[in-house]
Amino acid sequence: MPRYKLTIEFAGTKYSGWQIQRNARTVQGELQAALIKAAGGRVETYGSGRTDAGVHALAQIAHADLQKPLPTDTLVARVNDALPADINVLEAERVAPRFHARHSAVARSYVYQIARRRTAFAKPYVWWIREPLDLAAMESAAHALVGFADFRAFTDDDPDEKSTRVLVDRLQMAVVDRLILIRVVGSHFLWKMVRRMVGVLAAVGRGEIDGSDVPALFSQSSETPARLTAPASGLFLERVFYEPPPAEWPLDPPLLRLR
Repeated sequence: MPRYKLTIEFAGTKYSGWQIQRNARTVQGELQAALIKAAGGRVETYGSGRTDAGVHALAQIAHADLQKPLPTDTLVARVNDALPADINVLEAERVAPRFHARHSAVARSYVYQIARRRTAFAKPYVWWIREPLDLAAMESAAHALVGFADFRAFTDDDPDEKSTRVLVDRLQMAVVDRLILIRVVGSHFLWKMVRRMVGVLAAVGRGEIDGSDVPALFSQSSETPARLTAPASGLFLERVFYEPPPAEWPLDPPLLRLR
């Protein structure tokens, strides 16, 4: 069975996340149905990882095994014709059978957008915070969130069922006009983990917690990260890496500038 690597962008607002679920509309479910319509026969898809309900993607990666080969341009055109407008396959590539969208990946990056003003157009893609934010305090506190640590207080995943230890390679912040951008790069991410990291940093920026208290939030009994979970609307899966990430690349708004 020929295997194809698919690069997909989607607006997650109307979906219950990436992963197929019973009685819920998901991005993977829509993609798989479109692939069956486009290619015929039985099709299974595997994503590089799940995203929470309402989270978006600039370049989610999936692989699919088809019953018969198709030219990649034909596959992309047919699948996009069958997909809703808020999901789009950017490209398809024929890959070796050993390639796996999840297991072959070595890193992922997410970008979160915080809006510093109310917006009529970008609400589904930002978190608008009314209060002034101390960016210097947020950047200082971010250092405590980088490295290899047990992020069980930052996730609803069960540590008895899967490891909650994660390597966060870097956390960058940038201000572009009226947006605050936060990029997190790591080996992988747990359910709600990035949103809770952002929520903690926002609380530091608002002065609700002191940056020096952030290391204590890794305590197994800490409930603070869960209480501070940032909305899904501002989060984008930016890139999935199958080779080590570059040392740096531009941190720009995923969709539009907010002046």
